Amino acid sequence: MSRQQQQSQGVVLTGYHSNAELLPKTGPCDPSCPSAQDLESTVISRRTGQYTVQQNQNPHHGDKSGPSTTTNSTRTTSTDPASLLNPSVVACPRSQPSSSPRHSPNSRSRPRPQCQRCNSQESLDELEMDDYWKEVENITRSGGGAGRGEGGGEGEVQEEEQQKIPEEGEQEEAWLTEAGLARLFDDSLAADQDQEEDSAVFLSTLTRSQAAAVERRVTSLQQTWLRRRNRQHVPDVRDIFRPPEKDGEPSKLKGGSENGQKDVPSVETETELNVEVAFSEQALTYRDNNQKLNVIASPNSPDDKLPNFKLLRDKTGQTRIGDLSPLDMKKVRRLVLVESTALFDTAGIDLKAHKAVKVKTKESGLFGVPLATLLEQDQRRTPGTKVPFILQRFISHIEEEGLDTEGLLRIPGAATRVKSLCQELESSFYDGMFPWQQLKQHDAASLLKLFIRELPHPLLTVEYLNAFIAVNKLPTKKQQLQALNLLVLLLPTANRDTLKALVEFFQRVIDHQAKNKMTLNNVSVVMAPNIFMFKGFRSKVTEQQEFSMATSTANIVRLLIRYQNLLWTIPKFIMTQVRQQNMESHRKPNKEKAVRKLLKKITTEKSDKAVSEESSQGFIRVQAPQFSKVSMAVQLTEELQAADVLTRFLSQESLVAVKREELCLYEIGGNIEERCLDGETYMKDLFQLNPAAEWVIKAVQR
Repeated sequence: MSRQQQQSQGVVLTGYHSNAELLPKTGPCDPSCPSAQDLESTVISRRTGQYTVQQNQNPHHGDKSGPSTTTNSTRTTSTDPASLLNPSVVACPRSQPSSSPRHSPNSRSRPRPQCQRCNSQESLDELEMDDYWKEVENITRSGGGAGRGEGGGEGEVQEEEQQKIPEEGEQEEAWLTEAGLARLFDDSLAADQDQEEDSAVFLSTLTRSQAAAVERRVTSLQQTWLRRRNRQHVPDVRDIFRPPEKDGEPSKLKGGSENGQKDVPSVETETELNVEVAFSEQALTYRDNNQKLNVIASPNSPDDKLPNFKLLRDKTGQTRIGDLSPLDMKKVRRLVLVESTALFDTAGIDLKAHKAVKVKTKESGLFGVPLATLLEQDQRRTPGTKVPFILQRFISHIEEEGLDTEGLLRIPGAATRVKSLCQELESSFYDGMFPWQQLKQHDAASLLKLFIRELPHPLLTVEYLNAFIAVNKLPTKKQQLQALNLLVLLLPTANRDTLKALVEFFQRVIDHQAKNKMTLNNVSVVMAPNIFMFKGFRSKVTEQQEFSMATSTANIVRLLIRYQNLLWTIPKFIMTQVRQQNMESHRKPNKEKAVRKLLKKITTEKSDKAVSEESSQGFIRVQAPQFSKVSMAVQLTEELQAADVLTRFLSQESLVAVKREELCLYEIGGNIEERCLDGETYMKDLFQLNPAAEWVIKAVQR
């Protein structure tokens, strides 16, 4: 083989050692590309850390349908490394992965074949992944963070310190503490009566699979302590999860059985999401029914092949993130943590969460600044800000320039210019002196991606990044979507709001795909490295792991964009458990409340009697203390919705200064703290679920 051939076929990797098996080549490419015969001599050696040039002795090696020469090949749940690692694949960029996925900034990049971009959307890994590796190359050439500006020296320290693998037992302790169940392993909390009652109420509302997830962590922690020969007393699992006596079972909410349990309806189809039954319980049913089947969900469906999931209609209204009070959201988060763990447990997925540690970060600026710090400095200028100003400005500028630009988000800006712009933004953004009219659209897109990558901790958080990636291991698309729903709910508020702003923007880009050629798959593979390759990522994973993660991470971004309208909602079974917890908590003797109620009885007895009479006659009293029309009586009918109540109120209140979309009818009290109602909530059904609630119209508090 000539020296020129060797150079054209070589693979340049940055500080990694390949453990790949001999990998078969894929099928023939476009006639305009170099012939397979010219390239069939290059294969990756199994020998760790070396690449050798060998003559291929298998004349059928390039035939996809032919027998493979690979032995004991490592397989992953969501991607075939063979299609990504083979350096002898030189195909059309739309139909094959890049032949040189990673390049050192100091090395010479291999010339790319001049192929035409294909328009078909057959599968994610075969047709779109070339854009993924091009994006990785762009990130690598920019040093992993072009335009870092000040603080670049500290970034090297951050890379090594921002995540830590918990020691034995630490993960279980952290998980139980986060779930509010520290009493189960910490005897010092046993004397805290409120903590004990809170834990008892929480545990009483768990489903079978949720309780099993808690029990599994307690048992694991006990075994760890036994290995350490620690004689400290730990509550016995059998005492914690003792089956309740028949006479002492908590009362059931109307519309469902205890813990929200009911059989999965037989009429449910694969595109209907049942949110009344715990996802982990549905997964158990699925597993039990398919134990003898080898069910593998492929994430490689094209855009138009992804299931058109929809929620089963809930007449008591859909609850979105932001609709609940902070106190109820705290209960939601505890339940979601247990439920998400139970869901992964049903598939035998053991999540090894990393522990975030404090790192030295910039206390001001734009790039490389923690989200919380950015929002604090922005909220001092505009209270209530939920998404950093700089990110909002990048998005608005790109949209102002028009979303029809071909290759938007895919085509990078010039690295040196982006670095200069980054430094200029750091010094002049908040002064309003930055020349936005001179900022090119592709440069703005590169700055947006740089902002995401430069966050000191990943947008999906150190704690839950592995869980997001593990979603691909779940056996069905429905379970993957359910898991993402729970993980989105677990994200800190700042991360969740920023992620939502991004996926909404990505969808608007995709809406213009006829002009910009950026489909759902295209946007997903381009953005996946920017979202998942946080600082220090590539120094912490092997080459093989990164290759296998490529399609997985692109699929996660694809699901986040496609199903964003479903992912930012709170499942009804979680809401049912929250209502049960509130009901159980209200049963606790509270002498102070009893005294206040007695003192108040004299002044409210007459009005309470009127309200009671209204309710018995099919009316509810809607309060509007912020407006001149303080209250009105509304008759409950089968078809009356929350939006109808608002319409009736606005027709009678002519002096309302706020817009209709800024008003909400709230459900307050009873078995909920506070909840902003979905406009399609059927009031009679909700009244039957929570007859003790008050109904108040006020400005949306989000």
